[in-house]
Amino acid sequence: MTAACGCMNPPSLVKFRSKEKNLITILSIDGGGIRGIIPGVILDFLEKQFQKLDGEEARIADYFDVIAGTSTGGLVAAMLTAPNPNNRPLFAAKDIVPFYLEHCPDIFPPPSWGILGQLASLSKSIAGPKYDGKYLRYIINEVLKNTKLNQTLTNLVIPAFDIKLLHPTIFSSFKIGYNPSLDAKLADICIGGSAAPTFLPSYYFKNSYDVSNSREFNLVDGGLVNNNPTLLAMIEVSKEMMKEDESAHKMHDDRLVVISIGTGSAKKEEKYNAKMTAKWGALSWVLDNGSSPIIDSLFESGADIVDLHNSVLFQSTHSQPNYLRIQSGRLGFADAGPTLGRKIIELDLNKSGLVTTPSCFGPTRPKTISGWVMSPTMLAERLSEERRYRNAQNAAVI
Repeated sequence: MTAACGCMNPPSLVKFRSKEKNLITILSIDGGGIRGIIPGVILDFLEKQFQKLDGEEARIADYFDVIAGTSTGGLVAAMLTAPNPNNRPLFAAKDIVPFYLEHCPDIFPPPSWGILGQLASLSKSIAGPKYDGKYLRYIINEVLKNTKLNQTLTNLVIPAFDIKLLHPTIFSSFKIGYNPSLDAKLADICIGGSAAPTFLPSYYFKNSYDVSNSREFNLVDGGLVNNNPTLLAMIEVSKEMMKEDESAHKMHDDRLVVISIGTGSAKKEEKYNAKMTAKWGALSWVLDNGSSPIIDSLFESGADIVDLHNSVLFQSTHSQPNYLRIQSGRLGFADAGPTLGRKIIELDLNKSGLVTTPSCFGPTRPKTISGWVMSPTMLAERLSEERRYRNAQNAAVI
């Protein structure tokens, strides 16, 4: 039965230790360039489940206390949480895939055909970034305009790396209260946080705040911090909870429910091996057959370490059903082209093996959603129930 979509306070206005919450909900979206289409498909599926339960106006941002995203995941997160003139999400989840299909061919134009075209592309990649980033900057500014981090409809966490300071910069809704220099435009945050070395140019901007103050940022892709931002979001929540209650000593709360969405893995491609890489110099590690082995390795290993940590954490607290990692073993880096969206759309989410079980040792083992302890459909039901509980608590106060 479809219920009416009731109004509620944005999740960001509800204290984590408040009795108004049975759950603390986190959505995390990996980086991956054009493969942001993959979480777009999954989030569309999830949002449709919410709409079946709570009405057509239900949106992803209504159900998560924190949404974190790295690189392209940060852009998806910003699109889902930035407000429109009616103070509702600027984009529905169903709009993400069409956005990528429409604009990615201009953001990542395919190389020219023929030997001369390939030589020109190779020469350009050696001399500078593979793509100039101009259209990416244009379309992100066009979509997000002047919306700032403090205006999002729920808490947002987007990592980037400051190449001048050689230090991570975490743009977090939780930080801007005591560090207003981080309250930048979402467009600047997303452009800087997705500037993958060798692929897109680094991004400089100056953020003015407090009337007379400003801060300079020199940013590259947040994947250098971590391509899977789940742990960053969990840390932000833990710090906030400890601020609310100084006596709190646990870094993990049993109410924590986390869904972490990947953008495909290159593992099954087995593109590299020791025999191949043994003779490589600096150039080959940076550029090989159109990809960057060192960047691939950094991003993959970082995401895996986070998944490993979360797997152990949730298993050690006997709360495995509260952690869902969705990753595609079928769609890897070689699929990073405009046809990817159509390819994954053809997959049946319930039968495609997109869900992987957390594994403490060795590679993750693909499992169908039906074999997992918490499917996206079950997750939607839990979060819908939580939303109704919060609505009832708010109504009781009024």
